[in-house]
Amino acid sequence: MVKVKVDWSSLYRNEDWWAVWLGFIILGLATTRIITWIPKVAGWTTDISVSVKVAEIPYFILLGFCLLLLTSVAIKAMKGNIKRYWVGFPMVFFFALVSFLIAKQRDINYLGLEYVLWALIIGLLISNTIGVPQWLKQAVKTELFIKIGLVLLGAEILFHVILKGGAVSMIQALIVFVLVWYLCFFLATKVGLSKSFATVMATGVSICGVSAAIAAGGAIKGDRKEISYTISMVLLTSVAMLVGEPFIAKLLMLPSSVAGAWLGGTIDTTGAVVAAGALYSDTAMAVAAVVKLSQNVLIGAVAFILSLYWTLRVEQKPGEKPSILDIWYRFPKFIVGFIFASIIFSFLLIPTMGEVAVGSILGVTKGLRSWFFSMSFICIGLETKFMDLLKVGGKKAAMVYCTAQIFNIILTFILAWTLFGGIFFPSPV
Repeated sequence: MVKVKVDWSSLYRNEDWWAVWLGFIILGLATTRIITWIPKVAGWTTDISVSVKVAEIPYFILLGFCLLLLTSVAIKAMKGNIKRYWVGFPMVFFFALVSFLIAKQRDINYLGLEYVLWALIIGLLISNTIGVPQWLKQAVKTELFIKIGLVLLGAEILFHVILKGGAVSMIQALIVFVLVWYLCFFLATKVGLSKSFATVMATGVSICGVSAAIAAGGAIKGDRKEISYTISMVLLTSVAMLVGEPFIAKLLMLPSSVAGAWLGGTIDTTGAVVAAGALYSDTAMAVAAVVKLSQNVLIGAVAFILSLYWTLRVEQKPGEKPSILDIWYRFPKFIVGFIFASIIFSFLLIPTMGEVAVGSILGVTKGLRSWFFSMSFICIGLETKFMDLLKVGGKKAAMVYCTAQIFNIILTFILAWTLFGGIFFPSPV
């Protein structure tokens, strides 16, 4: 066995660790109430000027400057080109703002077409038409932005909220994950896709879409194009599902609890889940949110298992036995931040500060998490060309993903009726 030395420099040179440090700095600033408010884009109907008032423009500029300063610490430590980063970042931030503006239009917002979808579209349009200029490329920090966002997302995974939905939501999440994951992985490898691609796609379709796909990609050091392909499929199918599933639920006159469990267990982005639930009823929206939260809990555990499996089985060389350090270096550190953020907010802050105070803190961190997610999806689009996506997966990958998603929809519908329909025992909601 090759002895691996401890590399302490990874604590300040590794992108994953910087996502943890910066994520916890933001959580700390919000928890200590140093930051109590950030500007938000308001809803609008026909006059877009009401979305961002003139008086609030300086606050948006200040927000962008603070995010630039914060992330620049990581860029500098990782020996990036800080000057070019400063030149390109304002444009990435501006595009993110545009994605929020589009998503806040009344009709678009009603349909649940989220800012992440518009951010991806904006990036794709630029990349596939005029191309990405050199001065902007240094600010395309997809993984740093998304990893910081995922650490912040961990704080929103509150275990007491999940327990309110009862054990049934977690039972549904586990059954769906196991069966859908294995079906998607089996089909993907059968049609000739790589194991890494099959793993990322299976994790994305079986848990919660974008966040899970990125976490899985980080755990196995997956190809960024494969991750981008999966993300694109997640967002495209989510649009159709968030409009179609509530319509089907109304035709079938499903009880609100059943409809919510079905929507929460199938639609792959949290915002789209809430929007789809709201299209049905307030009860359906609440149940859908809890079920989706139960799925999100699986992200950390699955990433840990995948990193172990990839190190011990897939990439293990004959005659070599990976050490604990080998496994630790492979494990995506931003998942450590995700897990610890969830534990701290669930078991330390909730008991000491109360739900109301923590809810106020999360109101700030959710807003900042949305900005990091939006900027990351702008960057994903800027890095992606349609021809590259076709080369990565093409029709085979799309067929596998859609087949797995259809199976997911049918399986979750059956489980929602069984667990939330009061057939064998009273509905928990």
